[in-house]
Amino acid sequence: MADLTQDLSPIRHVWMRIDKVLFSYAAILLAIFILDRPAFAPSLSDALDSLLDTLPFILFAVAAIGVMRASGSERLLEGAFKGHQIRMIVLGALAGGLSPFCSCEVIPFVAALLAAGAPLAAVMAFWLASPLMDPAMFAVTAGALGFDFALAKTLAAVSLGIMGGLVVMAMARTPVFADPLKPQTATGCGCSGPKMTLNWRFWTEAPRRKLFAEAAWSNLVFLGKWLALAYLLQTLLIRYVPAEMIANVVGGEGLGPIFLAALVGAPAYLNGYAAVPLIGGLLEQGMSQGAAMAFVIAGGVSCIPAAVAVWALVKPRVFVAYLGLALSGAILAGIAWGAFA
Repeated sequence: MADLTQDLSPIRHVWMRIDKVLFSYAAILLAIFILDRPAFAPSLSDALDSLLDTLPFILFAVAAIGVMRASGSERLLEGAFKGHQIRMIVLGALAGGLSPFCSCEVIPFVAALLAAGAPLAAVMAFWLASPLMDPAMFAVTAGALGFDFALAKTLAAVSLGIMGGLVVMAMARTPVFADPLKPQTATGCGCSGPKMTLNWRFWTEAPRRKLFAEAAWSNLVFLGKWLALAYLLQTLLIRYVPAEMIANVVGGEGLGPIFLAALVGAPAYLNGYAAVPLIGGLLEQGMSQGAAMAFVIAGGVSCIPAAVAVWALVKPRVFVAYLGLALSGAILAGIAWGAFA
């Protein structure tokens, strides 16, 4: 009998090397071309126009990330986890809302903090805020959804971090948070680069200039491909999904749309950048402002990359508490933003 596993290995190898985001983009365009050819050119044009409108914010975002990596200013975050516990919670939440860490880079950073004796309450504050906002995401969100929404999301991220940290501090002696860590887990991160000592004049050193260029380019590619896909999906959402249906499900007043948006945030979430154009499309179709905020908060904290970063280090009961805090905070943020907007 033929060894099918061996026969399929070259195909599997090729598939693993394919960029799934670009593959999805091409597959969607091909499907439009085959199934609805008159919509092909307008859909592609609308998606590219939206991407170009956001380009200045993307360029600012990648430059900011490059500066932080090359200057070593990420190391300033380590000082947030020293001192009085409430101070650490507040600074941890602020650091989470400002740091450029991706979800996998958070794992070794948090593991080192916990190993050094940082309290779980402060680390939880950082964990809850970190996936929700960073300088790059703020720029992209402000460009697509407006400065007010970006600022409100930032405040929600920091507030969620502080709320979660205070809850964990208050319950630190309960069985939920006693002995919270799993046995030592490997925490390697493929996307993390070398850590530099702090030097704001990074352009004076060749290694730092190289790190700036590499960080800026890799993030430009990352943001570009994800936003291109997201804007294409936004265009299709507006073209093919009736506005009445969106408005009936997550539009209108009250807790119902906010609660529902928070519940579906995780499974429907791509990543923080790709979610921005999709939320823009949903808002155009009738999604309420409160539901939009609940969606991005719940989805950002509980999406697979962010959740895996937590699951890798803590026991299941702490992980469930993390998700509960995320859902509660998302609903509260949605209510607050819905009342203000």
